Amino acid sequence: MNATRFRQARDFWLAPGIPNQRIQDGFLLLVRLLFGWLLIQTGHGKLIHLERTAEFFATLHLPAPQATALLVGSIEFLGGLLLALGLVTRPAAFLLACTLVGALLSAHRPDLLEGLDSLVATAPFPYLLAVLGLFTFGAGRLSLDRCLFHRPGRT
Repeated sequence: MNATRFRQARDFWLAPGIPNQRIQDGFLLLVRLLFGWLLIQTGHGKLIHLERTAEFFATLHLPAPQATALLVGSIEFLGGLLLALGLVTRPAAFLLACTLVGALLSAHRPDLLEGLDSLVATAPFPYLLAVLGLFTFGAGRLSLDRCLFHRPGRT
């Protein structure tokens, strides 16, 4: 291995700073596709079983359980679709994060009170981490956001 290749390999693995852009974009694509698909499924389940979802929301004493079930199911389904496509990713991630925080504060409230171990084990927690990451870092270059809203000269 020549010295240039060695330095490139060393810098790739050890140099601090911005990670390799291709790796970051690939990771963001993977997160978007995985959690987008999972959110599409959970939203679809709430929408096709709307009456059952509304009954559950009523046991949580949520206001207007039928409308709330429709709203939450729609946000999860459409938000998941938007994440998977990488379209208006940050606004979709924000709405999804609000919905997931609502789930933690209502359906998973006992887990919040038991401590960090119980919180981390709840179903909404990994989804929340994923959408907060997408809200923070955006969709990446492998997205419709990049195709539609990218201005030349900006990275």
